[in-house]
Amino acid sequence: MRIAMISSECEPFAKTGGLADVVDALSRALGQRGHDVDVYLPRYRGVEPPGEPEVHPLEVPAGSGGRVPLRLLSASAEGYRLRLVDHPPSFDRPDFYVADGRDYPDNGARFSLLGRTVLEAMRAEGRAADVIHAHDWEGVPAVLFLRHRYAADPLLGNLPTLLTCHNLAYHGWVPRAEVAAQLDLPPSVGSADGVDLLREGILAADLVNTVSPAYAEESRQPEMGLGVDDALRARGESYFGILNGIDTKLWDPTTDQALPARYSARDLAGKSVCRGTLAEELDLAADGPLLGMVGRLDPQKGFDLLAAAAPRLLAAGARICVLGTGNRSLISGLREVARAHPQRLVVLERFDRELARHIYAGADCFLMPSRFEPSGQGQMIGLRYGTIPVVRATGGLADTVRDADQHADGNGFTFLPAEPGALADACERAMAAMLDEQRWRAIQARGMAMDFSWRRPAAAYLGAYERAAGIRRAG
Repeated sequence: MRIAMISSECEPFAKTGGLADVVDALSRALGQRGHDVDVYLPRYRGVEPPGEPEVHPLEVPAGSGGRVPLRLLSASAEGYRLRLVDHPPSFDRPDFYVADGRDYPDNGARFSLLGRTVLEAMRAEGRAADVIHAHDWEGVPAVLFLRHRYAADPLLGNLPTLLTCHNLAYHGWVPRAEVAAQLDLPPSVGSADGVDLLREGILAADLVNTVSPAYAEESRQPEMGLGVDDALRARGESYFGILNGIDTKLWDPTTDQALPARYSARDLAGKSVCRGTLAEELDLAADGPLLGMVGRLDPQKGFDLLAAAAPRLLAAGARICVLGTGNRSLISGLREVARAHPQRLVVLERFDRELARHIYAGADCFLMPSRFEPSGQGQMIGLRYGTIPVVRATGGLADTVRDADQHADGNGFTFLPAEPGALADACERAMAAMLDEQRWRAIQARGMAMDFSWRRPAAAYLGAYERAAGIRRAG
């Protein structure tokens, strides 16, 4: 198949979060299966294509009725072709999405330009993709243009579409007064107030998915659907979940050169070295279970739950290390506890790839008390590194972690209420399990044996592409 990925991020070229990792890893997995994958990405400031790119000048229709001259840079990446939309007025800016903490007011126009370029590039080449795979609201304009501006186009009019919703919190809102200039869509699209691009994409795409089966169910409900739950319910069986994978070559304790020592499920001696080195690196006490947490400082992630639970866990003998960047106010409580217990709790407010790896390998338990988690990557990495996850049973966390006190094949510890006491209970159950070395090793072994590669997700996405094509063929 020829697959056109449309995304605002792709590792290693442009990244603010997990979306970039997914687009890169999925594209590589599909490429390794012999499929022809094009990843369309804005050329943001500082983004350079690998090698010597091909340069394709294009003129793309704009919302104002004119045409925008730009360049499309094409270069080979690992397993796919990277196609950078080079239009400095739109993308050569200090940040991908925001200025002074607020969305750029022309974000609708910027990502409409991305989508329009994808379709116009296919027309210029005289060859359409077999499927359009759009990611989040930034990929939606291409889907809407196909249905409203290219429906009669002999090359593109029947092109199948899949929309993947990674984060339902961001919608891509364009006020009605700006719709004509920014989006070039008919007045029938949206409401009287404007266009919610995510909502319109959910309604217009042939198929819609999110990044875990459990989150697909949760997001159909008002409390988790973030304003589009009614649209998701309306899609019925054409909205579903496909669990993300991780790059199992990148995350492999047997080969990870960032670790003080390598190890495997058969020989965990290196993990003990990693544990001791992490405690020394962070000037933590030498005794007690070591609980680690790495994540974006966002209300979603539950740092406040850990702050409230921390005194109880420290009293039970735990050591805790936390690494993250984002909203610093969210860890003010943790900082207060750390000041009172400097050798039992360490809070590090920075982005540090190497230290994150040391925590994944050196901690005994990896904490993810998320209020919601569409897929999650940290718990998968923790399992792969023999670091037992303690998670709230939501979204992708519920799909990947089974409580070892409730299931014979359990690989971690879970809790449900988003409350500090429930988190503390789950951590204390994990700490109790550590006292039985044979049982703890069995839990570690089950987690390390799990297959979190992109093999199964890639196959599921190929099935979704075929299904979307069948919908198009059927009418």
